[in-house]
Amino acid sequence: MRKFLLTTAAVFGLTAMAHADEVEVLHWWTSGGEAAALNVLKKNLESQGITWKDMPVAGGGGDAAMTALRARVTAGNPPTAVQALGFDITDWAKQGVVGDLTEVATREGWDKVVPAALQNFSKYDGKWIAAPVNVHSTNWVWINKAALDAAGGKAPTSWDELVAVLDKMKANGLTPVAHGGQAWQEATIFDGVVLSLGADFYKSAFIDLDPKALDSDKMVEAFDRMAKLRSYVDDNFSGRDWNLASAMVIEGKAGMQFMGDWAKGEFLKAGKVPGKDFVCIRFPGTQGAVTFNSDQFMMFKVGDASQKAQLQMASDIESPAFQSAFNVVKGSVPARTDVPNDAFDDCGKKGMADLADASKNNLLFGSMAHGHAAPAAIKNALYDVVTKHFNGEMDSKAAAKALAEAVAAAKG
Repeated sequence: MRKFLLTTAAVFGLTAMAHADEVEVLHWWTSGGEAAALNVLKKNLESQGITWKDMPVAGGGGDAAMTALRARVTAGNPPTAVQALGFDITDWAKQGVVGDLTEVATREGWDKVVPAALQNFSKYDGKWIAAPVNVHSTNWVWINKAALDAAGGKAPTSWDELVAVLDKMKANGLTPVAHGGQAWQEATIFDGVVLSLGADFYKSAFIDLDPKALDSDKMVEAFDRMAKLRSYVDDNFSGRDWNLASAMVIEGKAGMQFMGDWAKGEFLKAGKVPGKDFVCIRFPGTQGAVTFNSDQFMMFKVGDASQKAQLQMASDIESPAFQSAFNVVKGSVPARTDVPNDAFDDCGKKGMADLADASKNNLLFGSMAHGHAAPAAIKNALYDVVTKHFNGEMDSKAAAKALAEAVAAAKG
């Protein structure tokens, strides 16, 4: 019996040790550029003896991943770490199921280097609960350089100039706008369109949720612009993943894509060079302002046995070396303000400078489309209205009225 007990204890000890040195990571980074970026973190942890157990859930907006997470938490078996965005992190924190990273955050001084706009989501009730990996901005346009040259060579800086370039691309036989018909992708374009009508308007409508801004002549104009952009999309857009839309631009089958800077990772993975093969600009009319989202790894309560690996993963995520290496590949910019821009390409340097300027000038706004302007219920209400309008189920005036009503209902 004594031998049996000793053997059992030894086996249990080995199992606990294996568990302690393992992180199970739920994420939706499944495209080529995203997977390459995530591999930087995976290799870093494995070099320290921590096993990476991958749990990918495809779907660019993360909705499928959150559904999978709910099932795991309900079953009492949460993953170690979960990629999450904005108010989704806050919602999980309110349920009391998240871990506490304050120990490592305090030791490493995260408060001093992570922008306050990110800390609003990284912390809850005074405790660090998530490690921000990056800052993405959503009001980007990615343009095939050859297609732009054939359309006159000048990157558009206003709505009228954008329409003129798109018309020229269409005349040249290209699909002007590469788009995937998914609600979050349409909402991403809508972010840029609303911001192009004024930073104050974006704030009133999407941050303050002012009913007068939501159902206004200016919001009708925003929906009119969405309808115009819809006319430049090919007939096979429904259900297309965002990275396949990026591929259309990369391959010269489409002129441009309105998408966050994660798209750049696809261009880089395809061997394309900023300024030579593609051009990156802010959505015309939004220069100086930035709509952002931040991928963060939220940690869950998984018991003392695996907390060491959890804290090590958080520490690795926030290290300046990782922040640079990861974001160079991912297309985003670092979540820390003290990371040099030396390793970044021209679009990366522009992204870092734009972020700094927008933050300084109070023109840094959470992205409605990506859960950083309002909680999920409101975001999803906007998704429904924007997608119905984009698919021709309602006109612009009706859409503005429906948006105000949907937001009011979601606010309860």
